[in-house]
Amino acid sequence: MNDSQKKAHSTIIDLEKLNTLNADGCPACGRKFNLGDPVVIACGAWDGPPKFIHANEAVWDKRTTSFMERRCYESQKM
Repeated sequence: MNDSQKKAHSTIIDLEKLNTLNADGCPACGRKFNLGDPVVIACGAWDGPPKFIHANEAVWDKRTTSFMERRCYESQKM
């Protein structure tokens, strides 16, 4: 695991992201974001490109060197 790769996909919610993302909330859990929440850019079961989700809803996939939504990742392991 390369920490610099993980850091490149991680951030915290600032005011700009809060205003942009909170209309839909977190696509992984449905909760709204709060200022300062740790988030990651992750792939998931939704259509389209990777999206910001709460960090605790994501898993680092060593194979793809990216974050994946936890439920999506677990369903692929089965």
